[in-house]
Amino acid sequence: MSKIKRFFSKKKEEAAFKLRIGGGMGEGHKLNAPKQEAPSTSSRRKMDVYVPPKRNELSNEARAAANAALARIDRKDSKDFNTSLAAIKAQAKRELEAERRQKDELANSSSSVSVPSGSSGTENKNLACQGVFFRCPLIGEEVLTKKAWKAKIKEFLYQQLESERGLTACLIIQNCNVKEKADDCIATLIKYLENIIKNPDEEKFCKIRMSNKIFSEKVRYVDGALDVLYAAGFSEVQIDEEPFLLWTKEQTEEGLDLAMLVEALKNSETIQLELDRNIKVLLPSQARRVVLPDDFYRISPEEIKREQQLRAEAIESSQILKTKAMRDREEQRTLRMYRYSLIRVKFPNGLYIQGTFNVYEKISDVFEFVQSCLADESLEFNLVATSEGKFNEEDMDKTLYDCKLIPNVLLLFTVPAIPTPVAVDVNFLKEELLMLVQEM
Repeated sequence: MSKIKRFFSKKKEEAAFKLRIGGGMGEGHKLNAPKQEAPSTSSRRKMDVYVPPKRNELSNEARAAANAALARIDRKDSKDFNTSLAAIKAQAKRELEAERRQKDELANSSSSVSVPSGSSGTENKNLACQGVFFRCPLIGEEVLTKKAWKAKIKEFLYQQLESERGLTACLIIQNCNVKEKADDCIATLIKYLENIIKNPDEEKFCKIRMSNKIFSEKVRYVDGALDVLYAAGFSEVQIDEEPFLLWTKEQTEEGLDLAMLVEALKNSETIQLELDRNIKVLLPSQARRVVLPDDFYRISPEEIKREQQLRAEAIESSQILKTKAMRDREEQRTLRMYRYSLIRVKFPNGLYIQGTFNVYEKISDVFEFVQSCLADESLEFNLVATSEGKFNEEDMDKTLYDCKLIPNVLLLFTVPAIPTPVAVDVNFLKEELLMLVQEM
């Protein structure tokens, strides 16, 4: 099955699944009925077996580091390899001690609100990461920026036109045009095709004047729209020296009928990208980099700077005490500036792991991310936020936005079963992740 057909097949399965669950949601209960006791945390963990997510493909740099490490393993025995890991631990320990001596400075750096890197051509060495990256399982395993993926998706779809014109053109409309234009075009095309399905012998429905105002405004100049009509069986002809599109059943794309094309138009949507965690393993000295790239913001760098300037002026000019409502409004306005959040988790031995999350992802997603990085994925652990404290079961369904863990946050990794003095000398991360410890 081709990638295009697989996309629409998946949409059809999702629609059927929603229909099935909509018909039977289980037995109801009375509002005044006694509340059933929820399973305890320990029993829930036993029932829900954690399946670690499929590991992302390493970047070229990480793969090169991994190959070099494997070469060292081939040349040396495991004792020598463990010595290299011990060197990483020793360096982390030295930096952790230095970090403790500079605790005040680091605390100020971690709690400060990140500012945009700016649009100047010079590289900002204080960037916490180089951007926000995505994957697209439908097309390939590359890890690219959103802008690069948009160009690659368009290129991919136009390559599929020759083999599957109708279905591909439906996706081109959704993915290569602005949403408003795409929605208007699809509604118009559905009307054209449904008119023919209901009245196949009506001549007025089988031809479209290309100079028609609605056709010109909503269809003609939309990417993919004419290809849908050509696949449906329309062809361009001259009638009284005026260009028309004329439909004949014989010219419909092989293996496609109008009903299928209407269904494809109704089910087509933008090809979804998956946020890549862009995982980093940091030493304490590297974790001081807290400046976020522009991709993390909803608004442009110029608007961010203007917002910060207005805020600074307001603080200087206003000496009155703010009410709680005023402070909440200002805080919400600040939080809405961000699309993504940079999560760092600090381990007792001084190492950090860093990942990128959407602000509407849940706390449970952060726990799963951390769990997938552990050498022992069955280990029970806690994450502690300086602002929120320890997370509990009720917090798992809350979003990062709900918990105000935006735009960057530091979480502390703790293991109840291991005393802190002992945990300092324990490496909790998988050995392959330690290969990612490198200069950023």
